[in-house]
Amino acid sequence: MPTPCGRARLAAMHVGALTLELRLPGCLSLKEKRSRLKPLLAALHREFNISAAEIEMNDNHTLAVIACVAVANAKPHVERVLGGVPGWVEHHRPDLQVIDHQINFL
Repeated sequence: MPTPCGRARLAAMHVGALTLELRLPGCLSLKEKRSRLKPLLAALHREFNISAAEIEMNDNHTLAVIACVAVANAKPHVERVLGGVPGWVEHHRPDLQVIDHQINFL
């Protein structure tokens, strides 16, 4: 819908970021860590339609910090989507342990 000055009005946008701290028990190398995380990141994108990437602990083969980001026009939707990720990881990836998680809005 145009505003009085002729520009389109922007819709509300809510950006949420989930930080997920993971332990990789039994992981012996960075190569093995990558082989575990790459399918996880792809599955999170596929299952939740979110962007996901490793953001910290890149040189530690037993720990990882993953960021997941979702954008929507309703804050409760973003909270629901990101809030489901830790439980999904615990249920579908028994080779990983969720140590901590936190959701922030940008």
